[in-house]
Amino acid sequence: MANALDYFKSELNKVRTGRAHPSMLDSIKVEVYGTFLPLNQAANVTAPEAQMILITPFDPGNIANISAAIRADQTLGLNPSDDGRVVRVPIPPLTEERRRQIAKQTSEKVEEAKVRLRSVRQDAQKDIKKLELPEDVARRADKDIDDLIKDFQNQVDQLFKEKEAEIMKV
Repeated sequence: MANALDYFKSELNKVRTGRAHPSMLDSIKVEVYGTFLPLNQAANVTAPEAQMILITPFDPGNIANISAAIRADQTLGLNPSDDGRVVRVPIPPLTEERRRQIAKQTSEKVEEAKVRLRSVRQDAQKDIKKLELPEDVARRADKDIDDLIKDFQNQVDQLFKEKEAEIMKV
């Protein structure tokens, strides 16, 4: 359950909120020396300003590949520019319509997290049945699992509310 919550938190970090954040580019894979690497393994990614991400490649020969990889990810809608040494990625302000769309996409991630939690609960219930515990102990264990699931689902909902407020904030 903790792993499902941690995964959800990492997914929330990737969601655009109008402010520049290096983790926005965590999903980008760059072709470097014939293999695909995560961007943060091919370059140093920083956010020196609220509306700008600065990417300093470890090898300046990879600048074109980095820019192309960022442009290729249409879900981000970013247009990087480079000066031969660094790649600058301006973060445009979000429109109201785009904010609503991002909030909707984020709510889909909430549902994915809840599905993961329910699958963990089902696995735990199967394990309890395999142990062939006395009925009252098994029932109590099921209740404890349900209580844990509710706690984790409440945490997911709270994280979503916070992120949604951040997304909708102008």
